[in-house]
Amino acid sequence: MNNDQAVRTPTGAVVRYLDRGEGRVAFDVQGPEGAPLVVCLPGMGDLRQVFRFNVPSLLEAGFRVATMDLRGQGDSDTTFSRFEDFAAASDLIALLEQLGGPALVYGNSMSSAAAVVAAAQRPDLVAGLVLTGAFIRNQPSSKAMEALMRAALARPWGPSVWIAYYAGLYKTRKPADFADYKRKLAASMKRPGRWKAFQTLVKQLTHAEVEPYADQVKVPALVVMGAKDPDFKDPSGEAKFVAERLRGEALLVEGAGHYPMTEFPEVVNPKVLEFAATVFGA
Repeated sequence: MNNDQAVRTPTGAVVRYLDRGEGRVAFDVQGPEGAPLVVCLPGMGDLRQVFRFNVPSLLEAGFRVATMDLRGQGDSDTTFSRFEDFAAASDLIALLEQLGGPALVYGNSMSSAAAVVAAAQRPDLVAGLVLTGAFIRNQPSSKAMEALMRAALARPWGPSVWIAYYAGLYKTRKPADFADYKRKLAASMKRPGRWKAFQTLVKQLTHAEVEPYADQVKVPALVVMGAKDPDFKDPSGEAKFVAERLRGEALLVEGAGHYPMTEFPEVVNPKVLEFAATVFGA
């Protein structure tokens, strides 16, 4: 399959596009051809550059690394009708077919659910899973809270509400470049069609149908959870639950919120490299 094209963004970075029929999914690839492949996927309302502190260590260790924007986010198109977990899983599978698996899939937040589905559906393409801030089931939420969230994410204040909420998911410390990254995230949300796509995702998103797929996953899994992740009532308990369902191992990062790989890369990167080495038999 040869349905991607290479272009250059205004910043000079190379981004490639995978044609998915209704639209294109953006990704980039670094590292030598033929090296073991790692594919990184961001969470809801984020950019693939969230892995900016993790990709260099993987490249230095000799891996080939791809990062992909979800539908409607970053450099991907907004023309899709579906944005939820199974749509993201189908894009991941298509990218793995394009690049050549099996790969270690490194997902954050909702992309953890997509990674689990892909691993269950196409075990030939997925060699292992690293799941950070992992959603593979719905979390308790009241109807009142759901209504409040829908109102908060409406225009014209919706993008600002999301950026403020996003910043609050970093609980102990933020990267030195966080102000600049937050500006880029806000600018991305203002690009044509992206906020509407995000609102559609919020309406569509449920992890209820994902949980059963965990029992079908046969590959090694590492679950990385921030001990202060505000998206979970009991982050430690949720990490244990996900790891047990996947018959994997859990790493609880003290002080971290929803993005432990970005908040504490000096803790997460060595563990991921150690895990990747076992996945690929190095």
